[in-house]
Amino acid sequence: MTRIVGARDLDGTRFDAEDARAALRDIVRTRRFDERALALQRRGWMSGYPPFEGQEAAQVGAAHAMREEDHLFPTYRSNALQIARGVPMSDILLFRRGFPEYHSDHDVPVFPQAVPIASQIPHAAGAGMAATYADEDWASLVCFGDGATSEGDFHEGLNFAGVFDAPTVFFCENNGWAISLPRERQTASESIAVKADAYGIEGVRVDGNDPLATRAVVEDALASARDGDPVLVEALTYRQGAHTTADDPSQYRDGDPDLPAWRLRDPLDRFAEWCRDQGIVDDGFLEEVTEEANDELAEAVETAEAVPRPVPEDMFDSLSEDLPADVRRQREAARAAADEHPETYELDR
Repeated sequence: MTRIVGARDLDGTRFDAEDARAALRDIVRTRRFDERALALQRRGWMSGYPPFEGQEAAQVGAAHAMREEDHLFPTYRSNALQIARGVPMSDILLFRRGFPEYHSDHDVPVFPQAVPIASQIPHAAGAGMAATYADEDWASLVCFGDGATSEGDFHEGLNFAGVFDAPTVFFCENNGWAISLPRERQTASESIAVKADAYGIEGVRVDGNDPLATRAVVEDALASARDGDPVLVEALTYRQGAHTTADDPSQYRDGDPDLPAWRLRDPLDRFAEWCRDQGIVDDGFLEEVTEEANDELAEAVETAEAVPRPVPEDMFDSLSEDLPADVRRQREAARAAADEHPETYELDR
């Protein structure tokens, strides 16, 4: 398993101090996003939210490994990866309030978040095949959890990629839990990475709490994929919180005493400590990037709240440009009521 933090000094890697600072900055940004999003959901600002605390290093490392033209296929817990790739925080917040994910009209090559488990995996393999047919030099990176490897979509996606040499990296964040099932109860496989053998592709493991190690492994995997050799990457990390805000992990998780010690280390604290030891950052840097993240979040929330809330009658907009008169009247009346009494349409009411 590849690891840098705690195993090597920065001088012994392919990265420089700015690479490390950029990774730490995005880990702080995304940790603050996760904390704020969770708080917003708890007060009814949005209906549900899948926290990713503990998985920031894996996602930031993977994001920093991607070229600008590489296509991302995220799952519902890939918010840190999307943010580190350049998706505005306000777009992700609006998605959780029921809006499309592209409100800002950004041009980051990212597909919509996949909420059904593993459905995005065949899509990523197909997109990679399309890139090959079009003679384009980019790769797909698709994100999923360890539970998704028990779905048929996972096997179909890897099989197609292996047969057709699709430029695709399958990025599994093995966070220890398939909702409420620990890894050993949802697969008897020795690892997730070893599953690649069945499809004739390479499988590798990396310390997913180490952003630089993850970046190095995913960079190599993407380079291999662009050459027609897809790769399955298993990033070992840990889901510190609940599966979603509708989940109660105390019902199935009791201290996790059997976890390896490295998986109990918070990736933010761990990487910040390593960066201090390497002389890359000081406490002033962390304070600065935290303040910047808070300002960015405040602006993102303000942007999201400025978008008018839809009313049910808006659903007819996509059906016909020439709506019946009675439907137009209903919609106009509903919109007027929403404008006069916006609190009626708030989720927490």
